[in-house]
Amino acid sequence: MTFTGKVAVVTGAASGMGAATAREFAATGGEVIVVDRNGPLAEQVANDINSGPPVIGDVSDASFCKRVVETALERHGRLDVLVNAAGIIVRADALNTSDEQWQRIMDVNVKGVFFMSRAAVPHMKILGRGAIVNFGSIWGTVGATGAVAYCASKGAVHQITRAMALDHVRDGIRINAVCPGEVNTPMLASERTEPVTAELMERLAATVPLGRLADPLEIARVVLFLASDSASYITGSLLTVDAGYTAR
Repeated sequence: MTFTGKVAVVTGAASGMGAATAREFAATGGEVIVVDRNGPLAEQVANDINSGPPVIGDVSDASFCKRVVETALERHGRLDVLVNAAGIIVRADALNTSDEQWQRIMDVNVKGVFFMSRAAVPHMKILGRGAIVNFGSIWGTVGATGAVAYCASKGAVHQITRAMALDHVRDGIRINAVCPGEVNTPMLASERTEPVTAELMERLAATVPLGRLADPLEIARVVLFLASDSASYITGSLLTVDAGYTAR
């Protein structure tokens, strides 16, 4: 896969799967706009891939999302790919999820995907083509204990993906979601009620049929496939990448 001459916006690009995706796009010749709230980490990724200054801000702000797209157009004159990788998690059941936690996870995980996609689509329509890849999750399809807000938010992402894919299929815009399982990222270790140790990571890996956690790069390569011309007949799909976790 090559993205020479293509421009990609990647949100949540400062770490984890977002950073791996940004690096892969750059490695295959694409121009990347790095987007994240974490300025220092975003600067590091942007410098590593020589992509120009990152755009720092919160994807739950619709005006910020418009500015991200405008930045891509100002720098490169086009926008070919949008990857909505920004996301957060709250590890709690309903009784222990505060109003503020519920609202924040919906703001980032759901509004962020919607606002960024809404900002990008008009410019992709002008090109007559484009690809949006959203980060869903296996927890948007099957239930999980102790993560009710996260599960609900990812279920919403899956439905945004399907509905927008149908709305814009005749515009030449393909919209899909990648649905990772257990991936070795900072989010996997976050919000834990017990210390994050090598033993904990081993226990998590043991829940996966393949017997290990995914590397962020393994997810990034699937994102690039969905964004590439190799996936030209795929839209409205949720592509599960979980080493058999949900096959049981």
